[in-house]
Amino acid sequence: MATSSFDALDAFIKYLQGEKRYPDNTIIAYRFDLEEFAKHLREKEELGNPQLSEIATYMVRNWLASLKERGKSARSINRKISSLKSFFKYHLRIGSIAKTPMSGVISPKVGKRLPQFVAQPDMLVLLAETEFPATFKGQTDKLILSIFYQTGMRLSELINLQESQVNEASNTLKVLGKGNKERIIPVHVTLMEAIRQYKDQKRVVLERPDTGVLLVNKKGQPFKPTEVYRIVNGWLKKVTTIDQKSPHILRHTFATHLMNNGADLNAVKELLGHASLAATQVYTHNTIEKLKDIYKKAHPKA
Repeated sequence: MATSSFDALDAFIKYLQGEKRYPDNTIIAYRFDLEEFAKHLREKEELGNPQLSEIATYMVRNWLASLKERGKSARSINRKISSLKSFFKYHLRIGSIAKTPMSGVISPKVGKRLPQFVAQPDMLVLLAETEFPATFKGQTDKLILSIFYQTGMRLSELINLQESQVNEASNTLKVLGKGNKERIIPVHVTLMEAIRQYKDQKRVVLERPDTGVLLVNKKGQPFKPTEVYRIVNGWLKKVTTIDQKSPHILRHTFATHLMNNGADLNAVKELLGHASLAATQVYTHNTIEKLKDIYKKAHPKA
C-alpha cells in the first residue's frame, strides 16, 4: 500500500522516539527539516500530499538549491540532507519505498570550524566574582552554569539529571547520554557541596518541588530546554563577546580548558561521552592555536 508523506513523517518520528530513543531536541530538529521539505513539495513542486514513491531526486535538489539561494550555510544544508537520508532509509528498510531519492544527492563541502569557547579568565570571573542574586533562582542559575562548565554535559543530560544520579560519597555524577549510554563524571567537592545545599534549599523554598530531577524552575518543575538556554545566554553576555552564548558553548569550554591544561585526549573523550575519538580531536586544534599564540608572544625570533 502506498504511503503518503504525512503518514510517513508520523511513523518516522515514532520510530525516533520509540526505537532510537533520541532526545527531544534532536527529534524537533528532524521534524522541522522534514516539514520544511514537505512545504517545498506543496508550494514549489505543487504536490499536496504526495506518496513517498512520487518524491524524486530532482525535487530534493531543487529544495537544497533554494536553501542555498536563501543564504543557508553548507553546515545547515548538510543537516537537512542528513534528516532526509535518515527518513528515506527508514522507509526503505520497512518497505514503504523501493528506492531512495537521496542516492543522487551530494552533500556540500564544509570548511573546518573550530568550536567557540569562553576564555578561562572570563569563566573564573563569572563563577567566582559575579554576584548572583541571593534567591533560589540566583542559586539555581549559578548551579546550572557550574555544572555545565565543570562536567561538560549536554543540555538534555542536565535537565534530565536525577537526584539519584548524584553520589555525594564519591563526588561523582552518573549521566545518561546519547543512546542511553551511562558515564560517570567526577566533580570537585565544592560543586558537590553546592548541589547538596541546593537539594536542601528547594525543599524549603518551594511548596511542592519535583524531587526526581535535580534542577527545577521557580515553579518546582523540571526545566524546559528554552528556559536553560535563556539563563546561560543571559549570564554569558555579562562576561564574553563571542557570537554563540549557549549551553553547548559551555560544553566546548569545558573540553577546551581541559585540553589547554594538559588533559589526556582519551580522558576528555570519556568525560564528554563521545562515541569516537574523532569527535574529540577538534579540541586539539584550539590547543595548537593557543601554543602558536604563546610562541608568537614569547619567542624572540617569532
